[in-house]
Amino acid sequence: MKVFPTSFYNNTVGKNRLEILGQPSASPVLRLNKFTIAALLLAAVVFPVLIAKTGLLAGVLLLLAIVGLPLIYGVVVYPEMGILTLLVAAYLVMWVVRMGVNFPLGTMMDALQMLLLLGFLIKQKANPDWSFIKQPISKIILLWIFYNLLEVLNPAASSRLAWLYTIRSVAAVTLTYFISVYQIKTISFLRIALKLWIGLTLFAAIYAYKQEHYGFFAFEQAQLHDPLMVSLLFINGVWRKFSIFSDPVSFSYNMVISSLLCICLMTGTFKTWKKIVLLLLALFFLLNMLYSGTRGAYVLVPAAFVLIAVLNYSRKVLIMSTIGSLLIGLMVLIPTSNQTIVRFQSAFKPSDDASYNVRQINQKRIQPYILAHPMGGGLGATGVWGIRFAPDSYLAKFPPDSGYVRVAVELGWIGLFLLCMLMFIILKTGINNYFQIKNPELKAYCLAATTIVFALNIGNFPQEALVQFPTNILFYFATAMISISLKLDQPPAKTTADETGINT
Repeated sequence: MKVFPTSFYNNTVGKNRLEILGQPSASPVLRLNKFTIAALLLAAVVFPVLIAKTGLLAGVLLLLAIVGLPLIYGVVVYPEMGILTLLVAAYLVMWVVRMGVNFPLGTMMDALQMLLLLGFLIKQKANPDWSFIKQPISKIILLWIFYNLLEVLNPAASSRLAWLYTIRSVAAVTLTYFISVYQIKTISFLRIALKLWIGLTLFAAIYAYKQEHYGFFAFEQAQLHDPLMVSLLFINGVWRKFSIFSDPVSFSYNMVISSLLCICLMTGTFKTWKKIVLLLLALFFLLNMLYSGTRGAYVLVPAAFVLIAVLNYSRKVLIMSTIGSLLIGLMVLIPTSNQTIVRFQSAFKPSDDASYNVRQINQKRIQPYILAHPMGGGLGATGVWGIRFAPDSYLAKFPPDSGYVRVAVELGWIGLFLLCMLMFIILKTGINNYFQIKNPELKAYCLAATTIVFALNIGNFPQEALVQFPTNILFYFATAMISISLKLDQPPAKTTADETGINT
């Protein structure tokens, strides 16, 4: 006969007495089940009635509320979750837009970044720590934000509304740096974020590979019938691929910086099989970069290799750099009829490129205007917002075709000087931190972040490299990694082996 402990009988008798007296059981599981059942029954009744009375929109809004409210809570209260959500959203937002979803997704991205800022301020109130503001990168970024805000007073600006629509995204994206520097406190989370970055890039690369070899989806094909899209994307009988991004430029730059991330991580103390996987991923990303047909991206990889070789000088790196240089030189000089390779070769012969010559003419034409307007023509004066809010202005239809030219035109030579100072200080800090860090894993992270910023700095001249998702988010995330890697290299007295990356 099985004997039960006395507590079992006491609890059982007590529960039975409550039930006999007509009182509810004290079991939380039973109460939870009743609540869940009631909620499901209510939803089963309310959802169909709302959809029948008001259409599908009400049901969609209810579903968004059910999913959105917990997400909002998670982003504000759990900053790590918020940062990962921002990375995922930055990668997928333009893909969803291309699908034709009629929803203000740009505003949603701004709201997501504002929620992260709210969580940052709440954490600061509970545990104030503004030490990172004293860092050189923080100071120049704050100066950059202040100057962009000051542009609202620019007397040469054609439209204040253009400034309003542009500053919203500029300020929100720039604040990603401060949020990441403050909220990322462990190496383990930094690993998760980088794995997510590489995983999302792999999805984008596979998607582009599908576009190249198996064609476009129906919703993509429908957009390619537009004559403007044909003129931009159909080159020499071949479609330029854009994957899940807004355009081939954003796609190609993402492949470049992600391949550089993988290559730099190989310099860390990771297991051999992980280094082989990283190498294969880097090669796959670079292969898909060629499908974009973006010549500005092709020169970034060899330029970045020079920085990697200088910072991480060793016999092994010298040999690999030499082999890489020979392979690139072979690709540039080898005769071929493959249009993808032909376009790659043309990137190293800019004088033979008609579009490059047109850009040179445009930049020469706009120089007197830049010199005559120290603060430029106003934030948002060119591009979409310029055409929308000041279509008759001189700058509205000017094609900057370069991130630096756009800044010089909109923010003047003062703004251009501040942007160059921003890039210089980020790179200088990255190089200094790289030689100060002792942890091999964190050293690899700092090298990767510095190399990515360096590559985007070069890529911002032939194209507008820092304005589209996800590159704008990744740029400031990489900038934050430069500061975070040094901070984590100086941990508290007691730190586990996992947190210091010894057993990587």
